[in-house]
Amino acid sequence: MNSSGPDDMAITYLDHAASAPMRPEAIEAMLPYLRDQYANPSGSHRFARQARQAVDESRDRVAAVLGCRPNDVVFTGCGTESDNMAITGAVTRSGGVAVCPATEHHAVLEVVEHHGGVVVGVDHAGRVDLGQLAPALDEIVAADRSVAIVSVMTVNNEVGSINDLEAVRRVVRRHSPGALLHTDAVQAPCWLDLRRVTPHVDLLALSAHKFGGPKGVGVLVENGGPKINPLIIGGGQERERRSGTHNTAGIVAASIALELTDAERATEVVRIAALRDRLVDELCARLNGVTETLDRSEKVAGSGHVCIEGIESEALLFLLDEEAVCASAASACASGAMEPSHVLAAMGVPAVRSLGALRLTLGHTTTDADVDRGVHVIIEAVQRLRSHTDRGIA
Repeated sequence: MNSSGPDDMAITYLDHAASAPMRPEAIEAMLPYLRDQYANPSGSHRFARQARQAVDESRDRVAAVLGCRPNDVVFTGCGTESDNMAITGAVTRSGGVAVCPATEHHAVLEVVEHHGGVVVGVDHAGRVDLGQLAPALDEIVAADRSVAIVSVMTVNNEVGSINDLEAVRRVVRRHSPGALLHTDAVQAPCWLDLRRVTPHVDLLALSAHKFGGPKGVGVLVENGGPKINPLIIGGGQERERRSGTHNTAGIVAASIALELTDAERATEVVRIAALRDRLVDELCARLNGVTETLDRSEKVAGSGHVCIEGIESEALLFLLDEEAVCASAASACASGAMEPSHVLAAMGVPAVRSLGALRLTLGHTTTDADVDRGVHVIIEAVQRLRSHTDRGIA
């Protein structure tokens, strides 16, 4: 990636799962609506109608990529809003119980818990355990309660594992036919053809900045029409499903970015998988005590997740940041102490191992030079940390 950080230091960006750099075409698509075509799409004059046409054309582009009807596409402010809207909207509409696996993004997991829902276990790869999901649904029904919604993410944001949503749908329909099936597909567009996902779910959430669009734009697909209560009311936009003035510039840019991502996916998956493989292979070969968290056959091409013995993620990320290498860790800081990732914990990864977790995620701007420099800086940082600890691995 040929951008620069402080003091003109080259940035090696290996954090695409957190946020992808905007595509130049998406930036160019935004500019007219930031500079000249600033009318409110909900207005009645001709300039407003032009803005509304831009939103409608964007809706058509998004629908074509997702394999749904344009009228089923609802534009939101972010992926988190889309997830919240799906779960809260389903629970408030039916009064039933929300269900999700333990490895969901917090935008789903915390909402399910907030509504007193049920969290089920996962397999070794962090995918929902269908053997636990089925009896959990049965137990809710046996207690004379209904299941409002089951939420299972398409691709895990930490380790990149892929859920089989067709199989999930069969379990949900068999054990709780009236429940809605929602998927947080935020991490999926760069790696999977969502036309093969959308038909199996009732609700699907996206976030534009994960595939080269701008921050501040999300999508919620209500497959087959309105199914939930709105989360935001008071303006009537999006056919009264999500009130609030449209972010015209962001919506246009998001649709262009999604269209480009879809068009390039087949070749990009091959290219990026090769880069990811080389990155992880070199770290494993040149550093002792480095293990891949998940077999590559079980995850998407851009995900490189490893656990490194003898170091803690927080210290490693500090050293990487000093060298302008952008990565992340599957851990969070609570009261000043590193806590294991809820995803890794649910997968059964020992806490002592997960404290050295490193998430390296690649995307459309990643180059061979990024991999070369990433490997070099990570190895030097790990060796430096190990030389200052009694737990060092030779």
